[in-house]
Amino acid sequence: MKDSAEKFPVANVAGARLLMVVAPYYRGIADHLQRGAEAAADEAQATLDRVFVPGAFEIPGAIFQASRTKAYDGFLALGCVVRGETSHYDYVCGESARGLMDLSIRDGLAIGYGILTVETLAQAEQRADPARGDKGGEAARAALAMIALKRRFADGAR
Repeated sequence: MKDSAEKFPVANVAGARLLMVVAPYYRGIADHLQRGAEAAADEAQATLDRVFVPGAFEIPGAIFQASRTKAYDGFLALGCVVRGETSHYDYVCGESARGLMDLSIRDGLAIGYGILTVETLAQAEQRADPARGDKGGEAARAALAMIALKRRFADGAR
C-alpha cells in the first residue's frame, strides 16, 4: 500500500484550526484514526480540537453546529461503519456521506472524510492504522488541502 503522505503532502496552513468530530463506536478504530489525524495536524502546525458523537450518522449534524460558531477553518469526520445483516449500514453510510457533502458544497466547509465503510473489523483495522492505511491522516491532509485552496481563492489567486 502506498504511503498516504506520498499521495498528497500536508498543505501549508500553519495556524489553521481544525475540529475533529469522532464517532468512537469502534474505540480501537477511532483511536487509530485520531492518531493519524493528530500527526498530520502536527506536521501542518494546525490546532486540533475534538468532540465525540454517538455514531457516524451524527457527525454531519455536529459539524454543522460547530461551523455556525465560525471558530474553525476545517473539520474532520472520523468513524467507522461495519456492514451487518440489515440495510441499516446503507442508510448510515449514505446519509452521513450525503450530509457531509451537502455541508461542503452548500456551506463551503473544508471537510476531511475519514468515515470508514467496511465489511469487517479487520478491513477497518488495516485502513485506520497510521502505520498502514492511515485514513485519519488522509482525512486531515484533505481538510488542510481544502483550507489552503479556500484561502487561495479568498485572496483572489488563480
